[in-house]
Amino acid sequence: MEGATSSRHQLGWVALVVLLGASSAWAAPCTVSDPCTEFVTIAGGPSRALVYRTYALKSLNESITQALVVIQGAERDPAAEFQTAIAAAVKAGTLDATLIVAPRFAANVGSACTDTLAANELNWNCDVQLQDWRGGGGAVSSKEIAAFDVVDEVLVGLSNKALFPRLRAIVVVGHSAGGQFVTNYQMANRVHERLGLNLTYVAANASAYAYPDSERPVAFNRTECPPYATWPFGFAARTGYAARLSQEELTKQAAQRPATYLVGERDVQSIGGYYGTCAGMAQGATRMERGLAFARHMSERYGAQHTAIVIPGCGHSSRCMLTSDRALAALFPRQ
Repeated sequence: MEGATSSRHQLGWVALVVLLGASSAWAAPCTVSDPCTEFVTIAGGPSRALVYRTYALKSLNESITQALVVIQGAERDPAAEFQTAIAAAVKAGTLDATLIVAPRFAANVGSACTDTLAANELNWNCDVQLQDWRGGGGAVSSKEIAAFDVVDEVLVGLSNKALFPRLRAIVVVGHSAGGQFVTNYQMANRVHERLGLNLTYVAANASAYAYPDSERPVAFNRTECPPYATWPFGFAARTGYAARLSQEELTKQAAQRPATYLVGERDVQSIGGYYGTCAGMAQGATRMERGLAFARHMSERYGAQHTAIVIPGCGHSSRCMLTSDRALAALFPRQ
């Protein structure tokens, strides 16, 4: 699994950071997962979410010019994604000036997912068919709080000029299930335009995309496959956060907001399970096909300024994708 692979390389990357002597005028970035956490209060509390971060979120920091918010994959291992993002920042030479944040969407719902929760920590479903965190679903512990609300809270905090006066750009990125979260959040969130920052979205190797219309790149029988139009494959049957906007508003936001789709050259295995059903196969047989097709559809049908980038040599691996040379320009845009 990609989470396990990332964890095995964690100590090596931390050692690299130490050797490079990462520092700033305000504080050295925190790069060892366990101490690098704090809780973010959601909707005024007491509900809260744990995040991994390289710098404190509530302290003045004039060295930060950009932020990278990285979303966990299906393994729900934000610590591994945090380390991958650090590796990418080290490679790009931007670690000191980048605030990396990796929210934790913990799940403790019977035998399927058994994450240990802290007091008042939000708890999420881990089954996409139950409107889980990756689609912006509501928390098991507080239905009125959606997973997208957590990222809203993080972004609004980062836009606070009293704390981060030099921050100009934020990138929200995710791989696999995290990539699906990012594409859904890109079109559904309600904070993008009011942050006053250059906010962009990068989705890597997502399993499915929410199409704004009935067109699909692969011919199929719509009558025999009604789920093709339902969230997260389309806009029908949305609940919670994603249902707060109309289909027209979602379509407009999806087309107008910047998005980059990273697709692994070797992520060409057939997709099974829920994403291998007729609704998923109508988008393409592999994640690579699906990402390229969705980017093309949004550009040709809606005039979206979306970009698809094929990452050579990478399969379904967050570490390979996000630390690749071609990904770095999207993750750390020039100011």
